[in-house]
Amino acid sequence: MRTAIKLELEEAKIMIEAAKQKAEEINVLETIAIVDDGGYVIALERMNGARITGPEIAIAKAFTAAGHKRSTHLFNHYPNGPALPGNEAFGIQHMLGGKFAVFVGGFPIVVNGEVVGGVGISGGNGEQDTAVGTAALQALHDLLLETGHPVLVEADIKV
Repeated sequence: MRTAIKLELEEAKIMIEAAKQKAEEINVLETIAIVDDGGYVIALERMNGARITGPEIAIAKAFTAAGHKRSTHLFNHYPNGPALPGNEAFGIQHMLGGKFAVFVGGFPIVVNGEVVGGVGISGGNGEQDTAVGTAALQALHDLLLETGHPVLVEADIKV
């Protein structure tokens, strides 16, 4: 048996607030989804005026990042090439019926080297979604800093 760290609503809310702050700072309307290690939504927020498609896209990005233990944009650099015809990962985005995303904006939440969830960002361009997602991860890192539970805070996470 081992003891597992679980991401809970309180942490998810802190991550969403930090993400919204960053989105406001860079002037982009985003939807932010935080999921647990099974890909189930803990918290979701669509900023006023953000696209109505944002929730489904953000959830798919967070689900993919948590479930596949890698940032979603890394599917564009998968071993042996991107998820395009003729390459190793081609078609992976069609698995799990619309729940899998292979473009920028999904990041696993890694605490103590273990994936405890995912964050998905939808609404901006790749650079904006990355900045907002990184802000969410940084907020969790800052929250847990004194507990001795390190959080990975980078865009290119692959566990």
